[in-house]
Amino acid sequence: MSKFFGRLKKSEEVPLVEEEQVPIWEDRIFWVETLEKIAFPVLDNVRKNNLKKNMILESTTAGAEKYAYLEAFARVFNGIAPWLELGPDGSEEGRLRQRYIDITLKAIGIAVNPKSNDYIFYNETKQSLVDIALFAQGLLRSKTQIWLNLSMDVQAKIMDELKNTRIIAPYENHWLLYTSMIEATLLEFTGECDMERLSYAIHKFRDEWYIGDAIYGDGPEFATNYYNSIIIHPMLNDILMVMRKYGLSDGEFMDVQLMRSSRLSAQLERIISPEGTFPIIGKSIAYRCGVFHTLAQAALLNVLPKNINPTQVRSALTKVLRNLFEGNQNFTNGWLLVGLNGHQGDLCERDINTGSLYLCCSVFLPLGLDPNHPFWFGESEEWTSLKAWHGHATQPDQSIDF
Repeated sequence: MSKFFGRLKKSEEVPLVEEEQVPIWEDRIFWVETLEKIAFPVLDNVRKNNLKKNMILESTTAGAEKYAYLEAFARVFNGIAPWLELGPDGSEEGRLRQRYIDITLKAIGIAVNPKSNDYIFYNETKQSLVDIALFAQGLLRSKTQIWLNLSMDVQAKIMDELKNTRIIAPYENHWLLYTSMIEATLLEFTGECDMERLSYAIHKFRDEWYIGDAIYGDGPEFATNYYNSIIIHPMLNDILMVMRKYGLSDGEFMDVQLMRSSRLSAQLERIISPEGTFPIIGKSIAYRCGVFHTLAQAALLNVLPKNINPTQVRSALTKVLRNLFEGNQNFTNGWLLVGLNGHQGDLCERDINTGSLYLCCSVFLPLGLDPNHPFWFGESEEWTSLKAWHGHATQPDQSIDF
């Protein structure tokens, strides 16, 4: 891994127009370099069949080695899949994407091969359901560049692994979305699925667990945490897109769900402080910027609220990323450390291990937008809390009642 973008510098050889583009592209350059910094050790080690050998594994739970490697690989892939889906082109970033597409394709072949050292798709623990679903979501997000470029035997093996998860009974909470996501992926790639497993989670969240103002209960109980953003909204959105594509009646819920995600994205943008920090509340804070999964997805799907400019979301998330990853305080020998900003084991729950941390990659979803998209092609802009605390004009927050 290396710094791959040649920084434009003032010189007689560099045209003025390119000098003026530097501030516009600087954020995207930093995002891609940060993606590479986090993702490359995982993907490259799987590709070389060395992830289990080389990944530093920290966990307070016995037996984490049975699923931690799948966690790392699936969560990296889930987050970078839209970027891969842009495909290669003649630009420097486009050539880098081609490299990562090739690495990912080879890594998937290793990961689903029972004869390889890094075969990681076995269903020996309940936790496997979580990350096979996240992997499946990544496949939906990169159908053209990844799924269609896998060999038929690897595709068949993946479908078998997805079906094998049917022996795992999910908890009656956001885990239901994992079974639904797997069935949605089977429907997309095979035309068949278990309709009950596909629809059950949708019915629960739509009909029983919606609290209001874009917030769902995580099952029948409510707790303050980021799970609406980390899992619930992103999975509902991607599942419903498949259901609508195949003309299933429950797919009609997608329009309302996307509006709710738009509202949640507004809430998430507002909690980013002027300093680029966010409240440390609820579980799974070790996912770091992964708590902004829904904000990142809303940008990718172009469903940000009309009163929030994409550039202010980019600016806010860039500030968060710089706080976390511009230095090396969250890494040891290239692997993520357990914690939020440094090694902070006491901050983490018992089910957190090194592999879990790679859900932070979900923040990279907007890299799936073309570099000329308004999210990227615009000068940096103050986000809501920065405007408010600087005394600048700031619109009031507005709840929804649907």
